[in-house]
Amino acid sequence: MNRLYIFDTTLRDGEQSLGITLNVKEKLEIGHQLVKLGVDIIEAGFPASSPGDLESVRTIASELKGVVICGLTRAVKEDIDICAEALRKAEQPRIHTGIGVSPVHMDKKLGITPEQTLEQAIAAVKYAKKYVSDVEFYAEDAFRSDPAFLVKVIEETIKAGATVVNIPDTVGYANPWEYGDLIDFVIKNVKNIDKAVVSVHCHNDLGMATANALAGIRAGARQVETTINGIGERAGNTAFEEVVMAIYTRRDGYGVKNRIKVQEISATSRLVSRITGVTVPDYKAIVGANAFMHASGIHQDGVLKDRETYEIIKPETIGVPQNTITLTARSGRHALKYRLEILGYTIEGAQLNDVYRRFLQLADQKQEVFDQDLYVLMGDSENKASEIMLQDMAISTSGRDSATATVTLEIEGKVQTDAACGNGPVNALFNAIDRITGHEAMLEDYTLKSVTRGSKALGEATVKLRYKDGRLIIGKGFSTDIIEASAKAYINALGKRKLPS
Repeated sequence: MNRLYIFDTTLRDGEQSLGITLNVKEKLEIGHQLVKLGVDIIEAGFPASSPGDLESVRTIASELKGVVICGLTRAVKEDIDICAEALRKAEQPRIHTGIGVSPVHMDKKLGITPEQTLEQAIAAVKYAKKYVSDVEFYAEDAFRSDPAFLVKVIEETIKAGATVVNIPDTVGYANPWEYGDLIDFVIKNVKNIDKAVVSVHCHNDLGMATANALAGIRAGARQVETTINGIGERAGNTAFEEVVMAIYTRRDGYGVKNRIKVQEISATSRLVSRITGVTVPDYKAIVGANAFMHASGIHQDGVLKDRETYEIIKPETIGVPQNTITLTARSGRHALKYRLEILGYTIEGAQLNDVYRRFLQLADQKQEVFDQDLYVLMGDSENKASEIMLQDMAISTSGRDSATATVTLEIEGKVQTDAACGNGPVNALFNAIDRITGHEAMLEDYTLKSVTRGSKALGEATVKLRYKDGRLIIGKGFSTDIIEASAKAYINALGKRKLPS
């Protein structure tokens, strides 16, 4: 009764809402980190939505062990068939099926009666049960449903074989006390509720996703559905790190236990941000850059006297290390390897040599290399999925709105050089790269920011390329030279276009 199951939907609700396409390798990288983090269930995708999603779920189901792998479906036989096929090699498969139960969903979206809704819900659970023993039923838009009808649907789907019942606030409309009351009402009025786990799934449209999820847990829910960094549809989902650390910090108020390794939270947040291209705001709770920063003189004085005056969580608890070694161009491989291990990276041999070489290049440009520089350095290393490498570039400008870029790329071992003009250095640079690669995507977004400290701070460039088939590919590049960072980001995105989605 005290066990709280953590259901992560970063790869489904998180990814699908961003309009981006993560390839199988990227999803697997996130999946492996989620296993390391200790989540109980990974919702790997919606297999019937596309061949790419089907392949991703199939690969994740085959490769990830020690965790339940879940696939989403509508209350449609074909969806369930495809999902079951995708989960066939999963060690612990779960099918997550359901239907809208609010008046607006039944009438306006589905065009069916409550009686038909109930029939479809029961039929979907029974059909899914033929494939797997673990079936989760979601009552979409449950908060805006008639509570008596919701109770009936849940009771009947549990009779049909549902092992988990998901009661979502799909549009983020609830207040915490209202949502807690709904969970309490369901638990007290569904006669067979003891045969299923009650799950909460909240959205952040009014900024209350975390509060609502916690209210549901206090009312008796024993599964919570979250995403890393709170990414998700519209304003996002319940943020994993906020719920987990609220329970960790105020554990006496919830009376539940989970198996999350909280020291992996920071690393997981950074990984998801890097791969999805969704930047974590500096002021974001738990994982934002300012979460453990004290700027006020009064606060600084208090923290120096006793950390507990203004810190309720120690940064090292979630894996934000305290820097004890200064890294410079004189630092050796051992010092670099030691610091990277503290930050959660284990590298040996050729990879260590490559990272050390690039570390020295960076250290030559900066007097001191900080932890954030190393995070960026490792992110740059891990993003080298491309067969396109930047060899050289030169930019010349004539006036404010005219520039020429000459670029040399190595593509699959062949060196090519071309030049192009543009209405600025970055535009000229991208045009030159386009001429060499012949790509036909549209640049949908381009951002640039400083991600480390000091006058020689690393710049992070992010580009989003939209292809004709609708795929949105994200690329990132890092350098102390913002033009070079821009080139690396563009090339990184181009290098992903041939990878399976």
